Amino acid sequence: MNKSELIEKMAESGQISKAAAGRALDGLVDAIKVALSAGEAVSLTGFGTFSVRKREARSGRNPQTGKTIEIAASNTPGFKPGKALKDAVN
Repeated sequence: MNKSELIEKMAESGQISKAAAGRALDGLVDAIKVALSAGEAVSLTGFGTFSVRKREARSGRNPQTGKTIEIAASNTPGFKPGKALKDAVN
């Protein structure tokens, strides 16, 4: 499912226009981005938790040359599904 299909399903189930569903989806995504960039976790009960995970600096290897390179530490978004989502998938 892509973004436009998701917007269509949201509009249908919420009985709202596609434009309103699109704005709602964009608002949700923006709110999650802002919270994660501030280092906060976003928990949606029954769905899951978005959080920021820290990656330590590490050594890697360039696959073309085989040369060892240093990969800097970074933050990356993570998602842990909730029980209800896991149950719905299984």
